[in-house]
Amino acid sequence: MAKRKSGKNLSAGKSRRGRGRLRRLVNWALMVAALAFLFFEAGTWPRVSALKTKTPKTTAFIERYKKQRIHEGKKPWVSWQWRPYSQISPNLKQAVIVAEDINFFSHHGFDFESLWEAVKESFKEREVPRGASTISQQVAKNLWLSPSRNPFRKLKEAALTFQLERTLSKRRILEIYLNIAEFGPGIYGCPAAARYYFKKDAGELTEDEAAALAASLPFPSYWHPGCKDRYYNWRVNLIRQRMAKATFVKKYL
Repeated sequence: MAKRKSGKNLSAGKSRRGRGRLRRLVNWALMVAALAFLFFEAGTWPRVSALKTKTPKTTAFIERYKKQRIHEGKKPWVSWQWRPYSQISPNLKQAVIVAEDINFFSHHGFDFESLWEAVKESFKEREVPRGASTISQQVAKNLWLSPSRNPFRKLKEAALTFQLERTLSKRRILEIYLNIAEFGPGIYGCPAAARYYFKKDAGELTEDEAAALAASLPFPSYWHPGCKDRYYNWRVNLIRQRMAKATFVKKYL
């Protein structure tokens, strides 16, 4: 007599099929974004390959912040410095990965597992899916795009993420992210953040300092080292706990 499939196996099968559908959807989106590039963006599409050897002179998010300051009648003040990968603390690299993208070194730009979990959670809670952007996706968005939720913008982000992953090494993508991420109003990149908050170089950050900076990434306009917000400080402690457990990340750094 054939054995019945257990509920656990059925659930696992449904989960695999769901992830498969999600992968096909992303592939379709990438194809549409590629067509958009060919027909509409040929003259303005970023040269991703240039990032192999050149550092960005600015980012879309920095320029957006400057324009906002000018619109408010203020000086377009920005603190931004650049440090090569070797001069950034391994503590910060680990803290950012466990906080933002634990599967960074194993995925190819899109973390389908995290995205699928976010979709399932949204159906369960009857809410819009929470963000599940990878570090590579955030690099594409910060460098060239905007925080808009416009579907076409998301398609361009997907296409640029695909290019980043095919063109650059993981360490180069992480290096760019750490140098352009916002860590406070007008404070971009970990070198500027380390100097502003801790009066030290980015290569000297301790584990606690790294966790404090990584915890600010979701809401840099409100969260920062020294902030008294309860949830921010809970997140700092959570990142420290994750760092203690996810020691495997260190071998990739």
